[in-house]
Amino acid sequence: MQIKQLANVTGVSAKTIRYYEDIGLLPEAKRADNGYRYYQTKDIGSLNFIRRCKELRMPLADIKKLVAVQSDGNAPCAEVDSLISQQLEQIHTAQYELQQLEIHLQALANCCANQQIKDCEILQQLNAD
Repeated sequence: MQIKQLANVTGVSAKTIRYYEDIGLLPEAKRADNGYRYYQTKDIGSLNFIRRCKELRMPLADIKKLVAVQSDGNAPCAEVDSLISQQLEQIHTAQYELQQLEIHLQALANCCANQQIKDCEILQQLNAD
């Protein structure tokens, strides 16, 4: 199938597919005499795997590792477990940071009852040292 068909089937844009090839996340596609890329059915599975990893906010470097470890079905799962644990920890950190951000924004939103900019408590707090 051509890149446009692969993009339609997987929901991954042609530009992104080309990028994944460029960085080695996907193997280079075979090319026809006209220079067009042609993909196999297995490329659908590979792109779906990458897309799911991206939905989990995994960095491309980690996705590359996950793609690579799949080549040895008898290898231990330790590296996969470690990558998922690291990603989970990053999500916990991001959740905490977002909670703190929400607290600060809520405090700002509640601090000003004035009607004119010259008296705005929010701007005064944002300008404070």
